[in-house]
Amino acid sequence: MADVKNETQAGYEAGRAPVRDAAHSTAEYPQIEYPDETGPDREQPTRALRDRESSDRDRDDRDRDRNSRPGFPTRALRGLFWLVATVGLVLALVVGAQSVGWLPKFKNPFAAQTTDRSQPPLLQSIQDLSRYVAAEGNFQVLIDVKQDHKYIPDFLVNDRILFVAAGGVEAYVEFGNMAQGAIQESADRRSVTVTLPAPGLGKPNLDPNNTYVYTQDRGLLNRVKDAFSNDPNRMQEVYKLAEERIAAAATDSSLRDRAQENTRKMLTGMLRSLGYTDVTVKYEAG
Repeated sequence: MADVKNETQAGYEAGRAPVRDAAHSTAEYPQIEYPDETGPDREQPTRALRDRESSDRDRDDRDRDRNSRPGFPTRALRGLFWLVATVGLVLALVVGAQSVGWLPKFKNPFAAQTTDRSQPPLLQSIQDLSRYVAAEGNFQVLIDVKQDHKYIPDFLVNDRILFVAAGGVEAYVEFGNMAQGAIQESADRRSVTVTLPAPGLGKPNLDPNNTYVYTQDRGLLNRVKDAFSNDPNRMQEVYKLAEERIAAAATDSSLRDRAQENTRKMLTGMLRSLGYTDVTVKYEAG
């Protein structure tokens, strides 16, 4: 029995399977068939060993997947949660600190900037005025100007502007133009007669806050033309037309009559305060 064990141990130490013959077969160690150690498959494992190793590897892979996969989404979600919570806390602290004035206000680096390169005003002249502004009228006019060409569709050539203009016109009496002897006083210095020039109307003053382009329609060819040569004075004609319309409206209104009445009341009260009991105010033909 010792000889068989020694021979088996020697075979394993030599790197090959032990070979048994019939003489070594006993009841306790029956004869086992081994592959021929001199054949080409001497270094390859048997089919049973290969199947067992393959099953062991598959089992190890399943255990590894089972132990690793369930934990990955949990760790990722946990990390994402803490990241969002940290960012939210930082933002809340920054906003709170800025709201109470602990932090300086940050400006938008991409905000629009306006650069004013205008030159200082130049005083050209000073004119002494001796007029009394007795009334002022406020007017609004809608200018609808269209420039097109006959037999050409409007979507090709068309320039229509709806312009809303608002402005005021002053009615005044020019005291500097009073003729010689315009003031006649009685001998007892109790009555006086004043002859004034006819009230005049000033130039319309457009209100920039209430004057604007309501809408503008331009044809395709007009837009192409503006892309190459834009006329900066094109709106000047519209402003001029608006001033003319407002001036005509002021002339047709009762603004002059209101100026005469207001001037008469002003002079009457002033001259009576000087001791005149009878005050007469007349106007020259306009």
